[in-house]
Amino acid sequence: MAVKLQVCIDCADPAALAAFWAQALGYVIQPPPDGFESWPAALTAWGVPESEWNSASAVVDPNAVGPRLFFQRVPEPKTVKNRLHIDMGVSEGPQIGAKLKREQVMPTVGRLTELGANVVRDVEELDSFWVVMTDPEGNEFCVT
Repeated sequence: MAVKLQVCIDCADPAALAAFWAQALGYVIQPPPDGFESWPAALTAWGVPESEWNSASAVVDPNAVGPRLFFQRVPEPKTVKNRLHIDMGVSEGPQIGAKLKREQVMPTVGRLTELGANVVRDVEELDSFWVVMTDPEGNEFCVT
């Protein structure tokens, strides 16, 4: 049996964070189940109160290659550094050197900043380069 990988992310606003990550990764908001034209139609049919419609959201890779990201609303705010984070590999890899990696990484950093991400710091070491960022809710990730 094949294992399907899903990454779960605690957050305050699942719909907004899912929208950010869909744009960041080229993913799409997970379509509603068969038989429903929209998520509100499905949730209404299932008897979910409208106040709970933003308790979860998910994004999926339209090419069915990458993992599903599931965003779940939690009551507490993020308070410490992530123990697990997402790395977005947008360069040709570590073997190309720090200068070329910087050139390949920075356009994506600019695009993500426009979407609501923040730069924490640039890292250049061992002739490599990456940028540590946070998503709109403060979850750390790297662009490499």
